[in-house]
Amino acid sequence: MYHQIGPFSSMREHRSTYCHHKRFALQMFYLRILGYRVLDFDTVLRCIKGEEEVPPRAVALTFDDGYENFYEYAYPVLRRYGFPAIVYLLSGYLGKEASWFKKDGRSTPPIMSEERIKQLMDKGISFGSHGVTHLKLGEASDEEIYFEVRESKKVLEEKFKRPFRHFCYPYGSFDKRAIQIVKEAGFDSAVSCVRGSAYPGDHLYQLPRKAISYGDSILGFIWKLHMKNRRKLPEI
Repeated sequence: MYHQIGPFSSMREHRSTYCHHKRFALQMFYLRILGYRVLDFDTVLRCIKGEEEVPPRAVALTFDDGYENFYEYAYPVLRRYGFPAIVYLLSGYLGKEASWFKKDGRSTPPIMSEERIKQLMDKGISFGSHGVTHLKLGEASDEEIYFEVRESKKVLEEKFKRPFRHFCYPYGSFDKRAIQIVKEAGFDSAVSCVRGSAYPGDHLYQLPRKAISYGDSILGFIWKLHMKNRRKLPEI
């Protein structure tokens, strides 16, 4: 799980939403030289459902929020190695800024425009939904959850003329209501922020991920990749 990729200065807070572009490039190089199989998310689901055997050293790369710096710093590295990735978009923020950063006193980075997203779609990058307004669904009313899930799917599919089948819970916040609404809306999967590896038979709407953040050196990346496999929290 990644968020922003770029030339960020040293920081002490909010590190989980930043990754320095040089560290990202080294992490992807590590995956390449160690022979990791980077899977697109449709293949991930087939493996989870037992329809395909999980390849040795399989990983998937996910990016939350859809920042413009994905195009500038992450995509060139992914293209170099031929790695697929999925970016989760906020339908209410396309071409705008990440205004929810203001409450933390942080600068508000730009979100990719429709034109940029179409450009990346044509180059093979996959996209999913992250809701409309980056709301914590586990703390929202039923009506708010319905709006965030259903409206985001409707708007994104209308804008880009293709199905959006994968969802990502903002802040990793979800409950049984959110799971059911995401499923009923027609999404095939949903990812959380629960740390761990995904395995065949896992709940398709509570998939765990491993957050890669600003503080992760290559050793930290390797440690998370190889060792942080047990799910930190149980499925609900």
